[in-house]
Amino acid sequence: MSSPTIRATPEVDTRIGVLIRARRRQLGLTLQQLGEAAGLSVGYLSQVERDNATPTLGSLAGIARALGVGLDYFVSQPRAEDGLTRAESRPQFSIAGSPIVYERLGTEFPGSQLSSFLLTVPPGYASETVSHEGEEMIYVLEGSITQYLDGEEMEMKAGDSLHYRGNTPHAWKNGTDSPARLLWTGTLTVFGANGQATNRIELVSPDKGSPKGSRSGTGSPTSKTKSNS
Repeated sequence: MSSPTIRATPEVDTRIGVLIRARRRQLGLTLQQLGEAAGLSVGYLSQVERDNATPTLGSLAGIARALGVGLDYFVSQPRAEDGLTRAESRPQFSIAGSPIVYERLGTEFPGSQLSSFLLTVPPGYASETVSHEGEEMIYVLEGSITQYLDGEEMEMKAGDSLHYRGNTPHAWKNGTDSPARLLWTGTLTVFGANGQATNRIELVSPDKGSPKGSRSGTGSPTSKTKSNS
């Protein structure tokens, strides 16, 4: 009789401080802001983030609440199936004021930083010029767009990609008579606490080169009040 196969179980990552710091930075919060929201001192939070102090359950609950997550965010392990999306069942959505149709590709798990979407851009759409934290990459799947990056104009067709820092003023438009389909990936926080869309996008002064004929409305799925490329 053969011996049963023993499979090693991966250890749960107990570095809570790393996850707290990643989530705080993802939401653009300072230690002071997090401390005020959680009712904890900056010095104590600093120790927790460096894993030099272990928070009590009550303290961790306050931190989780301030970061817009549940306690399980810091202790559970993501399941592989949670990150799987199917082409035939992936929900589509749009943001008020924008004609772009989005499909969310990514998911959220402790420490995640990437967001990813498929964008269907109608003919004639043009975004406003914006800048923000993080970085992003676009890949043209179908059609073509004109990308503006720090005043430079680039024509992009199917198969072309562009990777850039978010704080570089950028905008784009679909100046053709056909829809364009893009893959957008970035470290910009799209959904913040409680799943609400963030609005940490800064509009750049119009004299810095917004594409002519731009419409109001968002480019990337970020905010209902401010635009992104």
